[in-house]
Amino acid sequence: MLSEPTATIDRRFGDPEASATPWPETAAALERAELYWLTTVRADGRPHVTPLIGVAHDGAMHFCTGLREQKARNLEHSSRVALTTGTNTWAEGLDVVVEGTAVRIGDNAALQRIADAYEAKYGSVWHFDVGDGVFGEGERAAAVFRVEPAKVMAFAKQPHAQTTYRFGGS
Repeated sequence: MLSEPTATIDRRFGDPEASATPWPETAAALERAELYWLTTVRADGRPHVTPLIGVAHDGAMHFCTGLREQKARNLEHSSRVALTTGTNTWAEGLDVVVEGTAVRIGDNAALQRIADAYEAKYGSVWHFDVGDGVFGEGERAAAVFRVEPAKVMAFAKQPHAQTTYRFGGS
């Protein structure tokens, strides 16, 4: 998935004997997740959190949203996002938080590759036709975004450990 970032373990949180979660394990968790939670920022600064599906494609996470949905309106004024996924259990699994910037994808060839990735992951129930810079058309048009990560955090369990990954010197 994403290129190999710089990883550090935060010894303040977790088992002192724990080691950093390897990046390939974190990337695989992001790729195989079926559901994600996206946090965007409303115009008045309040957070907006919503579940959605997404795909790992071309080195980054991608999601889509209807043009009239709250998250689309939020992204018009602030591109800062957090995308989370995980197991929601205390004693096993891996929870992942991707903090970064949502960049809208408008190139139809790129959109087609992303649409194909959605269908490969979720099946034909999530088939998207590519319109003019969007998935679909008219009332059902959806914008597609790539999450450019600044920081990713992995929260491992058994043993508990918090690993932070940084990208491109951020």
